[in-house]
Amino acid sequence: MKKITIKDIATKAQVSISTVSFVINGKGEKMAISPAVIKKVQDVAQKLQYKPSMIASSLRTGKTRSIGLIVEDISNQFFADLARVIEDEAKSIDYRVFYCSTGDDNNRSEELVQSLLQANVEGFIITPTKNLEKTISHLLKIQKPVVLIDRYFANQKVSHVVMDNYEGSYAAVKFLLEKGYKNIAVVNNKSGMIQMKLREKGYVEALKEEGKYNENYTLLLDYHSNEKNRIDSIIRFFEERPEIDAVLFLANYLGLAGLQAFKSLKYKIPDDIAVISFDDHDSFKMYTPTISVVAQPIEEIAVKSIQLLMSQMTSLEDFKVEKVLKKGSLIVRESV
Repeated sequence: MKKITIKDIATKAQVSISTVSFVINGKGEKMAISPAVIKKVQDVAQKLQYKPSMIASSLRTGKTRSIGLIVEDISNQFFADLARVIEDEAKSIDYRVFYCSTGDDNNRSEELVQSLLQANVEGFIITPTKNLEKTISHLLKIQKPVVLIDRYFANQKVSHVVMDNYEGSYAAVKFLLEKGYKNIAVVNNKSGMIQMKLREKGYVEALKEEGKYNENYTLLLDYHSNEKNRIDSIIRFFEERPEIDAVLFLANYLGLAGLQAFKSLKYKIPDDIAVISFDDHDSFKMYTPTISVVAQPIEEIAVKSIQLLMSQMTSLEDFKVEKVLKKGSLIVRESV
């Protein structure tokens, strides 16, 4: 299909190319073009389904109507679902989203921020890596709108939207205790990111309140280890602790590795061990038995992050930093 140009509109409307250009760029009245001609050009442009070049518009106005979305891993279903909702929300206000993954690599994160700055995106929604605080501060210094999601830096004055990770983990452990489980393990990674620390803290404090905390029931895995190594580590951990009767996985990829480990161990869920994982996943719904999860409020996080970003982009001088905590939900399935 041929790309429609302003020349096509000018020919159809029987006006000059410069007249079309002025109308398309909102300068019709300023250039003393009559209301009737402005409407005629607008009607023809709409009928021909004219779409202005984003590059040309950017050069002319300095605005790209684009957002940079940087997440940890776009192949992870949580981040993929989050990106999809953010993209839909942005599209509804005529913005485009450029999204990319860091792989939790700080150097890559910094490179991605620089690349998106060169592309002149108008704002950033970022899942930051552990050492990205200085780069975030630089964006704030040059007055680029920024919103953090999923995690944040406790002492940094930047808007963020996250789940209440402490409460989600605390509620999951309390539920397991109420169901009669006594030896509850947790599987976390060693990233040290605040959301993972808060999830582990919720687990620890829920058990300590009941006098049932055992530090030997905590397994910490290297974030960058491959799936086979994760599975092997989980197998060894549970082989050495056969008394464990329940486990909380603090991320869905850890839960998926755990299910494979339990299959190798020939554990029956929930007869031999009860399972709850953070972050829902299609596999958890299809697994037999279905797996209970602490689900993040993905739509709420996505919508609020766009709202906060737009408030900055509309008036960077007047906006106030907002630190938003959204409550997750415990979805109980057959694994408990």
